[in-house]
Amino acid sequence: MYFIANWKMYGDLKSLNSLNKVIKFSKQHKKKRFKIIYCPPYTLLDSFSKKIKKTKIELGAQNCHFEMSNGPFTGSISPSMLKKIGSNYVIVGHSENRSSGESDNVINKKIRSSIATNLKVIFCIGETLIQKKRKLTNKTLKKQILKGLSKIKNSNKILVAYEPVWSIGTGIIPKIKDLDKNVTFIKNVLKINLKIKNPKVLYGGSVNPKNVEDLASIKSIDGFLVGGASQKAKNFIDIVKKTII
Repeated sequence: MYFIANWKMYGDLKSLNSLNKVIKFSKQHKKKRFKIIYCPPYTLLDSFSKKIKKTKIELGAQNCHFEMSNGPFTGSISPSMLKKIGSNYVIVGHSENRSSGESDNVINKKIRSSIATNLKVIFCIGETLIQKKRKLTNKTLKKQILKGLSKIKNSNKILVAYEPVWSIGTGIIPKIKDLDKNVTFIKNVLKINLKIKNPKVLYGGSVNPKNVEDLASIKSIDGFLVGGASQKAKNFIDIVKKTII
């Protein structure tokens, strides 16, 4: 099971202290089969990398540019820069970036550059509330998958994170039956259309210690992409505990 902490635009050097409890927890349960990945802001990547150096916790970034190495892109960070600073993962296609104009084509370029740099990709997909009401969920998800993962050969480096846009930060989560159906649909698209034998699909969208037990009851889910609840060590540990212990 994967547990990914997406800190978004949160955190400073003092926030590193919250890692102490998580590091201790991960060492206590090192025989359990789970992976913790932290995705802090760019400003904390180097500090996080040093903090988790001798642990099994891994580091990820929240986004990257599609240019693999260097270029005239003010304010941007390339996949090779992320790799050199200690990142093993990168989030691509998050709805907050899609809503700012990030297209499926740009997302595909970012994924290809990231994989070429030997980064593993957390590929986010999800439907809006309007698309859900119009019964376009499956069509939307399939389009995002096929366009985002077009010409991707190293599929073992892809984790798909299903995040219904209408659920992110709202406290509203899909009905268990609907979520199971959607995750199964995603896995079938990955298996049938992209020939991925053992696809990994995570769920993200208002995951917290109160609802994670219900979410974890869905056997098709391979982990969670956690936003606000990951910023406090106790909440994040509780999410892991209630899923694997």
